[in-house]
Amino acid sequence: MGGVLTVGVDLAAEPAGTALAVIEWSSGRAQLRDVRVGVDDNAIVDAVVGADKAGIDCPLGWPAAFLEFITAHHTGHVTVPNDAAGLVWRRKLAYRVTDEIVHRAVGRWPLSVAADWIGHTAMRAAALLAVLADRGYPVDRTGAGVVVEVYPAASMHIWELPTRGYKGTANLPRLAELVHRLQAQIPWLDLGSHETLCRACDHATDALIAALTARAAALGLATRPDDEHLATARTEGWIALPTSPLNGLQPPSTTSQHKDP
Repeated sequence: MGGVLTVGVDLAAEPAGTALAVIEWSSGRAQLRDVRVGVDDNAIVDAVVGADKAGIDCPLGWPAAFLEFITAHHTGHVTVPNDAAGLVWRRKLAYRVTDEIVHRAVGRWPLSVAADWIGHTAMRAAALLAVLADRGYPVDRTGAGVVVEVYPAASMHIWELPTRGYKGTANLPRLAELVHRLQAQIPWLDLGSHETLCRACDHATDALIAALTARAAALGLATRPDDEHLATARTEGWIALPTSPLNGLQPPSTTSQHKDP
């Protein structure tokens, strides 16, 4: 492999539900070089280290307000604000700043790392980030480094792909339609022999979308935290949302298009 590599990880709490995709980008085309399900920590770390950019579908941090709440509860008692309704207060504890921004952008909430089952997966992600740091690859949770946090459902919404009803074995026809529509938008992406797995396993397709989102981030075609949100993103993490159509990810052709004089 001699081109630029982007990696996508559909992370789960255990390897059985974790998928990894690797895309190679070269002159005018892209090739899905690998997609696997049942991926352990070592395989993820090795893939990230070898990538130009890696998109991980998992929160990379917890809400600052939630951490303050837990600390206050652990050391004494919690002070509840008088000017906020219970639901509003709990929502501030449950969701990060980047989650709120994603909700405003695409109309859906990411899973709460503080209140949903995704917390188990985030614990695994935190361990992975620690291993990467030990190997000399510290992760910038704003997405400035090799790792960027992604949310495939939001990317698919922006790219006008189906976002619901494609998960699980009972919905394989919807998953196949999703893959078909993806291929129709970017025919320059060759899924090769891995197309079968993408049509049979939603984890594999989510990993593919994560790798495409990583490509958008690598090209500067995804959101980054502004000055107002930068400090918070360094601890809570930041979900990169594509700012370009899928076709904007196509690498330029190196073949000369001009005629000799």
